[in-house]
Amino acid sequence: MSRTYVIINTDEVSSVDFSQVEETSADTIRYSVDGSKTFVKYDGAKPRFLYGKDTYTHSAILAILATDEWTSSEPF
Repeated sequence: MSRTYVIINTDEVSSVDFSQVEETSADTIRYSVDGSKTFVKYDGAKPRFLYGKDTYTHSAILAILATDEWTSSEPF
């Protein structure tokens, strides 16, 4: 089975059924630098609450997460 990734807006986090994705809660997901987006990952069939959303492979999501939108160049 291949893992699939879906980017969602943060206002959609409340609709995530965490029993159907690999993340365990809103506190364990990674957010974009500006906090407007996050992503979830799943194996197998696409959860119903993600229907209509674009999906990404592992290599595609890694490329997206390497952008300035997801990775801050500011030191901690």
